[in-house]
Amino acid sequence: MQTLSPSSPESRSPAAVAQPAAAARTVAIDLGDRSYPIRIGTGLLGDAATYAGLPRATAALIVTNTTVGPLYAGRLRAALAPHHRDVHVVELPDGEAYKDWATLNRIFDALLGHGCDRRTVLYALGGGVVGDMTGFAAASYMRGVPFVQVPTTLLAQVDSSVGGKTAINHPLGKNMVGAFYQPHLVVCDLGTIATLPPREVSAGLAEIVKYGPIADMAFMGWLEENMEALRAGDPAALAHAVHRSCEIKAAVVGQDEREAGLRAILNFGHTFGHAIESGLGYGAWLHGEGVGAGMVMAATLSQRLGLVDAAFVDRLTALVARAGLPTAGPRIDAGDNAGRYLRLMRLDKKSEAGDIRFVLIDGPGRAVVRGAPDALVREVVEACCARAPVAA
Repeated sequence: MQTLSPSSPESRSPAAVAQPAAAARTVAIDLGDRSYPIRIGTGLLGDAATYAGLPRATAALIVTNTTVGPLYAGRLRAALAPHHRDVHVVELPDGEAYKDWATLNRIFDALLGHGCDRRTVLYALGGGVVGDMTGFAAASYMRGVPFVQVPTTLLAQVDSSVGGKTAINHPLGKNMVGAFYQPHLVVCDLGTIATLPPREVSAGLAEIVKYGPIADMAFMGWLEENMEALRAGDPAALAHAVHRSCEIKAAVVGQDEREAGLRAILNFGHTFGHAIESGLGYGAWLHGEGVGAGMVMAATLSQRLGLVDAAFVDRLTALVARAGLPTAGPRIDAGDNAGRYLRLMRLDKKSEAGDIRFVLIDGPGRAVVRGAPDALVREVVEACCARAPVAA
């Protein structure tokens, strides 16, 4: 058992959204010579001082997408001008469906086309898809170049930008081709959250909600008290939620960088969630939506294994619903729905020799990675998808 102590939708123009000031905070990822800071605050993205101390390089490449680029690429480019003589930009198509080899090659095309060398710094400006692909490109180009995460979605700020997991999807499984490769810096500008549509905010809240059941029930209680403020974009609430989420993830990653044990608990809800994303086709549900339903399914499985009581499952389900997330998984097969889930979950990275390993709640605030009988998993899938129609 592993535990921790408490301690692409359309965006709105940033010019039309008030961005109140928030004091900058820093969370450190302690990985020896691969350590780096996570800077959290408002107005950081366009401030040249944010990027001081990075490796000196003549060239930089901003990797973004067609949604985020028009909003923020110019601002970031201006902030980087004092640090790099040449700042190039490549815009990728937006969406999980483009997290693939063909789109990854567009980054390599830009690097090679501009004659970038091994000191070139890559800047990932966007959500989790951009961050994952930029990190993988940085790990691969000339066998490794520096990169910086500048996440612009709530989900990326509290999860995918932190910890060095980079990957692309394969038609048979999510994030199955990638590398562990740490950034030099993560810049979480809370002002970008104000430009997100409500569905994207809710998707990010899924990755925040997960930290309570696996590590910090006091934080879960705080989320219950502040969920409406978070969904409304309250700056103080967002600052605390992002900071505490990054603290918990930093503590986990610092102990288990390459997911040999403890780090797997961060995938609470993801085994079911990845099956949903893959079964529906990438992009039909947002990642956080799959995680939301997946957490309810994982908690239900935990209850049926005798690890938590029904009251805990009800409490978590209510919080997931209040975050604006689905609490029931979709039916992804008109015939053997549970069988389809099982087949997809066997492709999960935590599976061992075909045995599915689930992140379960072993009492509130504690997580464990373990298997479960297929028959029981089938019961849980059918119970948690009972009212959901078969996906088109």
